Amino acid sequence: MHYVRRGSGKPLLLVHGLGGSHHSWDMVVDALAMQRDLVIVDLPGFSITPPLPGEVSIATLSDAVTAFLAENGLTGIDAVGSSMGARLVLELARRGVVGNVVSLDPGGFWKGWERTFFGTSIAFSIRLVRMLQPILPTFATNPVLRSILFAQFSSHPWDIPADVALRELRTFAASPSFDPLLKQLVDGPPQRGTPHPPGRIVIGWGRQDRVCIPTQAARAGRAFPTAEMHWFKDSGHFPQWDTPEETVRVILQATL
Repeated sequence: MHYVRRGSGKPLLLVHGLGGSHHSWDMVVDALAMQRDLVIVDLPGFSITPPLPGEVSIATLSDAVTAFLAENGLTGIDAVGSSMGARLVLELARRGVVGNVVSLDPGGFWKGWERTFFGTSIAFSIRLVRMLQPILPTFATNPVLRSILFAQFSSHPWDIPADVALRELRTFAASPSFDPLLKQLVDGPPQRGTPHPPGRIVIGWGRQDRVCIPTQAARAGRAFPTAEMHWFKDSGHFPQWDTPEETVRVILQATL
């Protein structure tokens, strides 16, 4: 599993979302690295880490991350995840593999039409991004066009830096595990919880999240009853893009 290590201090694992990479954290890495020893992974089948053989799911990705942590002497590390990665770190907490956890807008707590909306809208988005590959630089550098592509994911997509936007769009389109994992997320079981996680859990949710709608936060809280809830008032699905300074504060305070 490819990973980048930055900074010094208490170790902290960063786990990206569906279609992302270690670059998904670029807007908060410098600030976090001043106080934490960051371990920023590319999950199997994303960026330059090869795909897993066989099934790609939260369960198999959790197995892979668990093995990676054990091999590198990092079992029990504090962990932060975004979107699908936020669900993954909750699963690792449920298994007792990590310590303190910050879960930013996790998936896996949808019901009924919410599940269909998630799958359909994300599938449409990835088809559009793949179709636009030849002209993506034009979309990424133009604030209006960038806003069209990121409207579902960000509360103010015009503020996302062009280089961050372009890198994310290209990673989405090139990820070999994107489609099978999306199918598993839509068709698979909801996220299981635990009343007794090994460490502190903070679940962060954007008030303007249009991917995992905010009403799902209550279900996440019931699954993990010891979790603390933090609401990002001016954020969509990715607080590390929309409110990076607030995101850094939440992460540092939760992983003391």
